[in-house]
Amino acid sequence: MTPPRQRLQQQLSAPLPEAPELVLVTDLDGTLLGGATPERRRFYRWLAEQRQRVLHVFCTGRDLGSIARVLQEDEPIGLAAPHLVIGDVGCTVACGASLLPLPLAVEPIEARWRDLESRLVPLLENQPGLSLQPVSSNRRFAYYVDLERFDRSLIGRLEAEGADCVLSDSRYFDVLPAGVNKGSTLLALLEWLEADHATVVTAGDTLNDLAMFETGLMGVMVGNAEPDLVAQLPRLPRVYRARADGCAGIAEGLRHFGFDHLFERLWD
Repeated sequence: MTPPRQRLQQQLSAPLPEAPELVLVTDLDGTLLGGATPERRRFYRWLAEQRQRVLHVFCTGRDLGSIARVLQEDEPIGLAAPHLVIGDVGCTVACGASLLPLPLAVEPIEARWRDLESRLVPLLENQPGLSLQPVSSNRRFAYYVDLERFDRSLIGRLEAEGADCVLSDSRYFDVLPAGVNKGSTLLALLEWLEADHATVVTAGDTLNDLAMFETGLMGVMVGNAEPDLVAQLPRLPRVYRARADGCAGIAEGLRHFGFDHLFERLWD
């Protein structure tokens, strides 16, 4: 039987680092895309230089089309495609180079969503305070939410049907198959990669990153994290609260976790 890492590699359009010293898993908005432009430029340059030592994974609520636009818009300041992408709050896994979904990871989530979607639609129709986001995902519902008008009892009704709900940044509301989130999908991906968990660091700033921090992997909560996420810090013993925002906060956290040797020239 083909080993999981080899099966995953066969579905990618570009090779992965053979033995990365660090697996860096970053949210986008407010995290990898956060901070002052000079700091972002330096961090992106460092990522490009360390491509064979650092396996980089985007882990974001954005869909693949939106991720493609980010890469195009931030190319002038040096943001390169990651090796792998977890998108749609954990409902999509894709090749970083081509942004094509990886069947090994996506098909089990797709099957769970097919069994669930038809039961959720009647509950979500015409709900006050919810407006659909213009995203192209077939494995979740993504809304903008007006918390003053939103009926929170809806969450219990959706969960009773087998969904999980994530409110983040006080403006986003995602409805996902139960048990599917950034954390669960990341753990499955690390298993396929046969990755040593001691080399993995996650980074995020909103409540949809909480599932990553709950995995027990090392985590960096950047300085500009939303208050509702910061409130969870006491129960997250392996998460470091950075003082700096965005990219500088990620670098600060990596130093905290002992990856200084990778940063010799980052801020020169």
